[in-house]
Amino acid sequence: MLDASLKTQLQAYLERLTRPVHLVASLDDGASSAEMLALLQDIEAPSPKVSLEVRRDDAQRKPSFAVTSPGHDISLSFAGLPMGHEFTSLVLALLQAGGHPSKAAADVIEQVKSLDGEFLFETYFSLSCQNCPDVVQALNLMAVLNPKVKHVAIDGALFQDEVEARQVMSVPAVFLNGELFGYGRMGLEEIVARLDTGAEKREAEKIAKKAAFDVLVVGGGPAGAAAAIYAARKGIRTGVAAERFGGQVLDTMAIENFISVPHTEGPKLAAALEQHVREYDVDVMNLQRATALVPAGDDGLVEIKLANGASLKSKSVILSTGARWRQMNVPGENEYRNKGVAYCPHCDGPLFKGKRVAVIGGGNSGVEAAIDLAGIVSHVTLVEFDGKLRADEVLQRKLRSLPNVRIVTSAQTTEVLGDGQKVTGLVYTDRTSHDSHRVELEGVFVQIGLLPNTEWLKGTVELSPRGEIVVDERGQTSVPGVFAAGDCTTVPYKQIVIAMGEGSKAALAAFDHLIRTSAPKAEAVAEAA
Repeated sequence: MLDASLKTQLQAYLERLTRPVHLVASLDDGASSAEMLALLQDIEAPSPKVSLEVRRDDAQRKPSFAVTSPGHDISLSFAGLPMGHEFTSLVLALLQAGGHPSKAAADVIEQVKSLDGEFLFETYFSLSCQNCPDVVQALNLMAVLNPKVKHVAIDGALFQDEVEARQVMSVPAVFLNGELFGYGRMGLEEIVARLDTGAEKREAEKIAKKAAFDVLVVGGGPAGAAAAIYAARKGIRTGVAAERFGGQVLDTMAIENFISVPHTEGPKLAAALEQHVREYDVDVMNLQRATALVPAGDDGLVEIKLANGASLKSKSVILSTGARWRQMNVPGENEYRNKGVAYCPHCDGPLFKGKRVAVIGGGNSGVEAAIDLAGIVSHVTLVEFDGKLRADEVLQRKLRSLPNVRIVTSAQTTEVLGDGQKVTGLVYTDRTSHDSHRVELEGVFVQIGLLPNTEWLKGTVELSPRGEIVVDERGQTSVPGVFAAGDCTTVPYKQIVIAMGEGSKAALAAFDHLIRTSAPKAEAVAEAA
């Protein structure tokens, strides 16, 4: 099942086991079960600490397997083959069940261990989803740490009957005790915070006690990470308040134009960014959403108010809140979000295998999505508002060569249709003839660009008509001591490498601001002389 390279890597990982790991497989006579058995035998072979038991007459999902450790109450299993993006989840599950310590923060681990109740989590994932591993790995770790937490990770493409019955049209989809818990990327801290009802209040009280920063970075994407590193290297008190560290990069499948790195994936880059920031003396505050900015008063401190009721103060602030997927804002879009309306073709595409979908948007993102989906679904209709596609010519040629793709230009999407449970169609208006057309389909993938996360700054910081923060060549905003960088600003070309450069520049400008505002006034120097 595993090639020679993966076997070598796996053997090296399994040497870290400190206690036995017992794998219990539930199999039938199908081809997927045969593949799973081969995988588990490859895992068992290199380590004397790993044992395998095969069952065929039990009531578990088939194929599936549990990862346990004798003498320890662990309920953790995979239904389906955890390959692709989920292979790392499998390796971590083996290590953690085998006693290898997690890198999670000590206080979060204690939170998990103290959770009381009965928690049966079921996570539906797809092997091409880059958002799914974070959720699977977080819940697997919780199952290892706390016997009251049980977790099953389920390959939605393999268990289509369950996907249909539960109407799962977006992954990761997490169910808790049979009820929908949530869609999309969720880290360990976020999941625990939702289960531990007193966590938010305790965190707010903790934040309220923090002393003022020299530089406070709001946002944890590439711009924010670069700003934090450059500020911390100056030896000044630096903090980062981020809703989710990594930002939009977490939702990026492939990155092939990051200079000196021929290929990487968004989640890997995001993890590397956070690790690099934490190597410095930076106070990283995750799961913190900013709601208001108060310019500096007599105390010379800018205040950032947070959604949990707490506030942070700093001598200077760098805004790097990034952007999010732009919505169509048409009837039916919000109603059928995660019920056929999706924004990540890599994550959710496999759930629409053999079905009909539309892609909204004719730029690079839209055309790339249509190309990817064409290999999975039965038919793709690409709908573009402009009179022609705007994607690179090489992508357009590839798209036009596909037999199951229809391209519609000069078309304005006006409504997403559904039956109350899921998407059934799409309505668009021909902008030339003004005729209305209905397309019967099961999925709509929206790829029409980004929207800056700046609504909370209206009336405080100057924004462009598009909602971007207006900055000068130094990253300075209209508010003294407040700088901005990255996709939330007016700087053109929203690229990771540009955001990093702008974040670094903003930190240097903030440091220069601190030097100048803290220098003694000329009159005071003259009097001292």
